[in-house]
Amino acid sequence: MNLKSLGGKSKFLAGALVVVVGLAGWGVARASQKFFAPGIHISMKMADPAEGPSKTGFAPVVKGVLPDVVNISTSKVVKASDRTEMQEGGPDEIPPFFQQFFGQQFGPNPGNRSAKPHDQREDSLGSGVIISPDGYILTNNHVVDGATDVRVTLADKRQLKAKVVGTDAKTDIAVLKVEGSDFPAITVGDSSKVQVGDYALAIGDPFGVGQTVTMGIISATNRGNLGIEDYEDFIQTDAPINPGNSGGALINDRGELVGINTAILSHGSGGNEGIGFAIPINMARSVMSQILDHGKVNRAYLGIMVQDITPGISKAMNLKDMRGVLVGDVTPNGPAQKSGVQRGDVILEVNGKVMEDSRQLRNTISMMDPTSTVALKLIRNGNPTNMSVKLGDLPADKDQAKADEKPSEQALNGVTVENLDAQTAQQLGLSPAVTGVVVTDIDPSSALASAGLRQGDVIQEVNHQPVKNVTQFQEAIRKAGDSPLLLVNRKGTTLFLAE
Repeated sequence: MNLKSLGGKSKFLAGALVVVVGLAGWGVARASQKFFAPGIHISMKMADPAEGPSKTGFAPVVKGVLPDVVNISTSKVVKASDRTEMQEGGPDEIPPFFQQFFGQQFGPNPGNRSAKPHDQREDSLGSGVIISPDGYILTNNHVVDGATDVRVTLADKRQLKAKVVGTDAKTDIAVLKVEGSDFPAITVGDSSKVQVGDYALAIGDPFGVGQTVTMGIISATNRGNLGIEDYEDFIQTDAPINPGNSGGALINDRGELVGINTAILSHGSGGNEGIGFAIPINMARSVMSQILDHGKVNRAYLGIMVQDITPGISKAMNLKDMRGVLVGDVTPNGPAQKSGVQRGDVILEVNGKVMEDSRQLRNTISMMDPTSTVALKLIRNGNPTNMSVKLGDLPADKDQAKADEKPSEQALNGVTVENLDAQTAQQLGLSPAVTGVVVTDIDPSSALASAGLRQGDVIQEVNHQPVKNVTQFQEAIRKAGDSPLLLVNRKGTTLFLAE
């Protein structure tokens, strides 16, 4: 299974014009509402209740949305030294979901590798959505990442130079600005109201064949743990979306923007297989607001290591169900510890909202104001407890931030792992050259515990495939099947373990 970004960094085949829209009549009252304070104020068209589908089909929706979507073309100069390194590394050095895009329609011709390399200009295409009449545009970060020149082509064929106001790689969102006024702006919806089964239309320029309209439905919501972005809460759709589509709009059946298209799932065919992903507009709007107000995204920090509740953990802790998030560790001197949160606590709610898993908790906290105080509902030693925690700013230092930036992962039943950093390697008595993931917790009743896996072991290979981080480990486990063979480093000595 490959996850492919739809457009991209200019060294890959980039995205083309894409919009995903809904299927009802377009008679939407477009009320103007100002969003961003205290910094830049921009006016957005907010959705009002509307009647059901039009008898004329999808034409009114498509006609009304097309002017709100733009084509984005970018270019960058790739130094000869960078290109040489990429060529020597080969396709395997490119992230799996980008491999099919490398060296195809856009970018430099690999040519003769024996020839002397020269600096080359690489071009890519993507799409974006006009959010306000004064020219603010939402798109994907990977569409404009590293670009030295960004140009926007409107539906009326005007081409304007765009400024990158700010980006957020962790959610793959970028905000652009074109000079002017009275631009056609899309109606912004509420992605929290999107339901499985809602209609969706995809309008774009797949494979460069020209603007195309396709139909589908919302297949799922709250998709995560896909390894595409750091913060994932995707809307999934089967509206056909193909390589070349990135930064476009996911629209409901009233013509309201509910998401920004960012990736597809493919099994190597390079084409649509009915599984596409979009960033919910509520998340994108929050990121955009921070970029406009602060120039960057300031994420809140709770300071805990979290993990999902498994059947084994639920049974061991006598929990009524598997809802909630288990606190596996608490960062010293972090906001949670200062407020009294303890290892072993189960967080059930944040500000009255039920937490189903660790990903939801992480996303919820990250989108909050770092100066705010949150109300937590906990289970501690079987007893309900309420607690308030004053959040902090997510530390820039990766070691300090790892609890909230990268929660514990359970790719094997009963086994929790984290990335191995230099400090942990030193504490475990390992050489700095050792790479892998460290076992931070293991259910004693698990099959691997019976096989001899211990807390503090460093898993270096899965079925003879090296793993250097949690993402690679998860992917290797998915491919390995039911009985993976692990190469484990224990205090400098390696051994193989299997269930």
